[in-house]
Amino acid sequence: MTSRRPAPPGRPVPPGLSRRSFLRGLSAGALGLAGGGLLSACGVEAAQQTTDSCTSEDLSAEEAMLNFSNWTFYIDPIKAKDVSTLEAFQKRTGITVDYTTDISDNAAFFGKVRNQLADCQPTGRDLFVLTDWMAAKMIGLGWIQELDKANLPNVEANLLENLRSPGWDPERKYSVPWQSGLAGICYNSELTKEVGSFEELLTRADLKGKVTLLSEMPDTMAFMLRVVGADPSDFTADEFGQAIERLQQAVDSGQIRKFTGNEYTRELKSGNVVACEAWSGDVIQLQFEDPKYKFVVPEEGLALWSDNMIVPNKATHKANAETLMDYYYDPEVAAELAAWVNYICPVQGAKEAMTKFDKSLVDNQLIFPDESFLANTFVFMGLTSEQEQDYQTQFQQVIGA
Repeated sequence: MTSRRPAPPGRPVPPGLSRRSFLRGLSAGALGLAGGGLLSACGVEAAQQTTDSCTSEDLSAEEAMLNFSNWTFYIDPIKAKDVSTLEAFQKRTGITVDYTTDISDNAAFFGKVRNQLADCQPTGRDLFVLTDWMAAKMIGLGWIQELDKANLPNVEANLLENLRSPGWDPERKYSVPWQSGLAGICYNSELTKEVGSFEELLTRADLKGKVTLLSEMPDTMAFMLRVVGADPSDFTADEFGQAIERLQQAVDSGQIRKFTGNEYTRELKSGNVVACEAWSGDVIQLQFEDPKYKFVVPEEGLALWSDNMIVPNKATHKANAETLMDYYYDPEVAAELAAWVNYICPVQGAKEAMTKFDKSLVDNQLIFPDESFLANTFVFMGLTSEQEQDYQTQFQQVIGA
């Protein structure tokens, strides 16, 4: 497992790892439980709700509190009163935040809350953070409350342009990005020459048996769709089938060593793997340890994802949640958060503010990518429940989960 980079002077290093570095590695195990139980839970039909069938009462004016569920190690140290962004929020607003790190996997979290949300019952949470595809699923089911943009002036002013209109929430009526990131290629420059494309990962003879791909279906299949000439943001079932066949060929040939979560970092360090599909935040942490690890923008482009703040139905502190969302879109607050989590900061102006926290990160394209860098990115399209179940089943069969 990857260690955090050293903290800036005067700041304690929190125990554990970054959110993506540690927890996305759980996805393969979670999705591959006996009989694909979580896959089934995530893919089967769930009860649709509407604003008429499920109404929510906001008690924010009477209750200065907020229940916030997030991924582990996805915020700066919450108990450090002199530096913590969350402590500063509570002091500034008077809103008490019950911050819980009870999200360890998108599908597993869906299983935790699906029965309540399907039945229009409270989950005990006012705000939680989910990756694009799962946020899209819940929005499509009518389980998420529409946001009041009058409470989000910082978001309206400072949300990066390229994140304003995802296909699954084109007007950002329901979601606000917490952090974003990229999937691309990482290689060990001491053990192999540069790897410039996924086509090379799948075919180069010198890489055979020394390549890993990611175990989350949208991450890997986005690139496989690109390899077969399809658009990951708008593809057909036939195109997905072609991409699955291409992946199966690479597995059958022995080109792919395994499909992983974050454990590809251990494989890279051991030398068992010399090139792999990788998440940008993990590579930043690897590079703090040794610059021999290189992150590549492959010829196929970069997969861009976001983890998004959303307010579920029956949440009783929606306005307080919106206050917190807006607080984290203050550029200085966003910069302080980004200095710890090392993923793409979604807030315009945070790059300039980063000089107060960690000057070494100001020009890092994996945290503050410029327009030319982002021009090479693509996203994975939102799926219906039927599509998700079908595509996840095909993918799990290929990777042997």
